[in-house]
Amino acid sequence: MATSHKKTQEKSTATMAGGFLLILAIAGFFLAAWMAFQGIMTGEAGGDGMLVAAYIIGAAVVILASILILSGLYSLQQNESAAITLFGNYKGTDKRPGLRWVIPWYSRKKISLRVRNVTSDTLKVNDKKGNPIEIAAVVVWRVVDTAQALFDVDDYDTFVNIQIETALREITSHYAYDHAESHDEPTLRADADKVGEMLRAKLNERVDVAGVTIDEARISHLAYAPEIASSMLRRQQAEAVLDARAKIVLGAVSMVETALQQLSEREIVHLDDERKAAMVSNLLVVLCADREAQPVVNTGSLYQ
Repeated sequence: MATSHKKTQEKSTATMAGGFLLILAIAGFFLAAWMAFQGIMTGEAGGDGMLVAAYIIGAAVVILASILILSGLYSLQQNESAAITLFGNYKGTDKRPGLRWVIPWYSRKKISLRVRNVTSDTLKVNDKKGNPIEIAAVVVWRVVDTAQALFDVDDYDTFVNIQIETALREITSHYAYDHAESHDEPTLRADADKVGEMLRAKLNERVDVAGVTIDEARISHLAYAPEIASSMLRRQQAEAVLDARAKIVLGAVSMVETALQQLSEREIVHLDDERKAAMVSNLLVVLCADREAQPVVNTGSLYQ
């Protein structure tokens, strides 16, 4: 039977300020030096051997104590934390900046809590319509749970990078590249903000197990794959020409309709159906042509 992943719960741990203990350790070395000097001088003066031994042993003990104090010191910067463990058993997290001290046999592993900006590698994937495209993303993220980042995944940096790639592949399967592929649905090219929000949500779901949060995600590079880029460009150009022609025809029809209506209302000229048809034909040719019209003088009659 499969078991679910057990998350490590971050907790605070009791540590001490290290400034006073640093001074105490330095004072201990001076004290040990003085005691050793006194022992040597007492021995040279022919003093009591027990006193000499006491001085030497005392100096060794003080030096050992000072070394133990120094080995328990560590420092934390702003937006940095340390996970405290004892023989592999997690005891808590310290996030207080400055010089800190913990019992020397406790291990400390530091981790940065600063915001990180990562640009993914350019991936070659297929969009919703199966077209090969190239895509890359910029992701802003940070560690929010030290215990999970250190103990629930092997390497949280590598883990985040893998999840970015996986999320990008999933996102592109939901969207077409542009509106040429889908006229009534969001696309990767036209709806970058919506795609970025969806990418951010997908990533937060994936990296939650690593104690990481995604603050921002956006597409940084988007293009057709080189093998189809030229054909897609020609198609876009053709569609642009068709759209322009459609607008020209629509405007021309509106202008012809207005002209006929005003001629009729003002009674400038009376046209039967055949003359209206000829006029409409001539106006549409002039308005829709991609070249300047050449005037032709008609010396005859429309009916001859």
